[in-house]
Formats: sequence, C-alpha cells, structure tokens
Amino acid sequence: MSEESHHHHHHDEDHRTPNSPPTTGTCCKCGGPTTFAPPPPSPAFSEISPPPTYRPIRAPAIPPDPHSQRAIILAPVPQAQHVPVATPPFHFQIPVKRIQSPDDIRRLHDSDSGKNFTGFIVALSDSTRGRKISDPCHQSETVNTIVSILETLTLWIDEIPPLQQAARYGNIAYRTWHERLVNSGESLMFKFLPENLKPATVEIVPYFSDSFGNASRIDYGTGHETNFAAWLYCLARLGVIGEEDYQAVVSRVFVKYLELMRKLQLVYCLEPAGSHGVWGLDDYHFLPFIFGSSQLIDHKYMKPKSIHNKDILDNFSHEYLYLACIGFVMKVKKGHFAEHSPMLDDISGVPNWKKVNSGLLKMYKAEVLEKVPIMQHFLFGSLIKWYVCFLVFVYLFNCFGSFR
Repeated sequence: MSEESHHHHHHDEDHRTPNSPPTTGTCCKCGGPTTFAPPPPSPAFSEISPPPTYRPIRAPAIPPDPHSQRAIILAPVPQAQHVPVATPPFHFQIPVKRIQSPDDIRRLHDSDSGKNFTGFIVALSDSTRGRKISDPCHQSETVNTIVSILETLTLWIDEIPPLQQAARYGNIAYRTWHERLVNSGESLMFKFLPENLKPATVEIVPYFSDSFGNASRIDYGTGHETNFAAWLYCLARLGVIGEEDYQAVVSRVFVKYLELMRKLQLVYCLEPAGSHGVWGLDDYHFLPFIFGSSQLIDHKYMKPKSIHNKDILDNFSHEYLYLACIGFVMKVKKGHFAEHSPMLDDISGVPNWKKVNSGLLKMYKAEVLEKVPIMQHFLFGSLIKWYVCFLVFVYLFNCFGSFR
C-alpha cells in the first residue's frame, strides 16, 4: 500500500457510516486504527515442538523463601544435649528409611532421637569453641584409629585414578572406590569396636557407607555429610566415643573427613546433591561452617568480614574450618564472591561469630534436618530410634483392645 493510498484509507475510516465495519487492528506504519485484521498470533513454542526432557546437572539457583528465612530467625537456637549411652541387652538391626512426609519430619524432631541427634551436633560445635585445629586435645585410641581409617580411604583414591570420559561430572571410577568402601565396611569397624560391640556393625556400617556419596548418581551433599554425623552419634550411643573426645572428633576426625571429601569431589568430580546453587553455603557441605564459626567465637582480631581478606585466608585457613571452606569456595568458583556466594557474603556482614554460629545451627536444622528430600534417606535402627506416633498406638488399641 502506497503512502497516499494508506492516507486515503484512514481518511475514509474517519468518515465511515454507522454500518461500516468496526476497526479490528492497528496500522503497523502510523499506529492508527485500521479495518485490516491483525495477523494470527504465533503458536507457542510448546505447540510447535515440546521442549526436550532433561535433567539439569545442578539444581536451579532458587532464592531463599522469605517466609522460611523468617521462620529460621524466629526459631530457638538448638542446644547441646548429652548422648544417652545404650545399655545391654542390645538389639542391633539393619537400619531402614522411615521419613516420607513433613509429618514424619515433625515426629522425628519431637522425639528423643531427633532432639538428641541435633543436640549432639551442637555439643560438637561447642567443644571446639575458641580453639584452633592444631590445639592439643584428648585423643583416644578410638579417635586415632578412625583418623587412620579415613587416611586409608584417602590413599585408595590414589590407587583408583579417574577414567577418561566425556562427561564433566561424575567420573565412573568413583564407583570402584565406593565398592571397595562398602566391601571393607565391616572390617574397618572391627579395627576399633570392642569384642562385645562387634555385632553393632550390622547397624553402623550403613551409616558409614552412606557418608561419602552415592555410587549410582556419583554425587555428594549435606545428606551424606549428615550420615557421617549420624555414624559418629551411633559411636557415642555405643560409648565408643565420649564427651571428652568431642574436640578431637571435630579437629582430628571431621577435619580428616573433610580433606577426604574435598579430594573425592575434585578427583572424581562428584555432582552436588541437591545443591541450592548460588543460594547455598557450599555446593557440598554445611557442618564445617558450623564448627568453624564456633572456633572463631570471641577471636580478638578476626571478624566475619575478615573472610574478604586474602592474607587472613592464606595464613589461617589451616587452623580454622570456616576460613578453609571460604578458601575452597574461592578456589573452585570464579568471579566476584558476592555473585557466586551471596549467602556467605551476606553472613560476612553479621557483627560477631556467636551470631553466625547460632544462625547456622538454626539454618542447618531448618534447611537440612527438616527437609524431606534430604531426610527421606536418613536411617533408623536401635541406636537412632523411630518412634511410632502415640495416636497410632491409641487407634490400634481402640480397634483391637489389649495387645497382650
């Protein structure tokens, strides 16, 4: 349509009779009304060809839910608890999964098992308050043996090198390493269990085997880390480690475990399991941030904002778990710290380490111990008991009467 005829077309519209057809569109040249119908809408992408089904390598980076954050802020700080030592007669059993719903999560945390396990983690955190990794502490023969076991597992990595493959994540050589771990689990436990507790291997080996990642998915996350804490809790329930060992459990055992896991992550390129992306503390770990922040409580010079000082990280990472974790994050992630780790960057603005530690304890309980996708894999046996809901018992009693 020429510019002149285009002009006359609109001029005719301005003087059309009441019976003229209504305007149905907008002229693409001048923006005025026109009787030409608009072009049909383009079909949506999904109508032409549905998007391919695929599984993302990492979980999407979803910003934290503000309601969840408020709930964490208002929640009480978990408190340390004494671990009740199990007494004979023992009824060791293969532990099984029990958690399937948020109601099961509430049942766990209302039970003695849930409170004691959370209290055990707090007690480990308290044991290392104001102490460096190298500070002298009580080291029992059991602790030394566990450290030796973790060193053995580390040596296996050198014996099982990664294979050449196209995939970036999940080197399949890890499955060979993990298979050796599973096959050796019982014999490794026999190295420190007294004779009368050797039958406990049927219950504690599954926690240990699940502490180093998943062989089929070749991934690792906070759920596996929690299994390692659960394994240590079982040892405390058995009386194999006591409260006098807690400092060494963190500064010797857990530090060695973290070294092993970092090597596994880097050598076999373990995929982060359930990572929160940039909105997580770390793609893999949570507990070293708790223990590490406790180490720094009341430190004269180092404040939460000190993580931005490269000299401090270079000189003190070997003594403080929190700084070591920050250093690892900066090593494996490129770009500005505030962009790839906004959560850690925000925490660096907290005024003191005590607030950091209490906040992380609340966050761990809410974001790990109270999350069904993580805790659905948690195991229960005679040492970490699953309590049947009292209401279920009442219902069954009403239905069937006495159980005698």
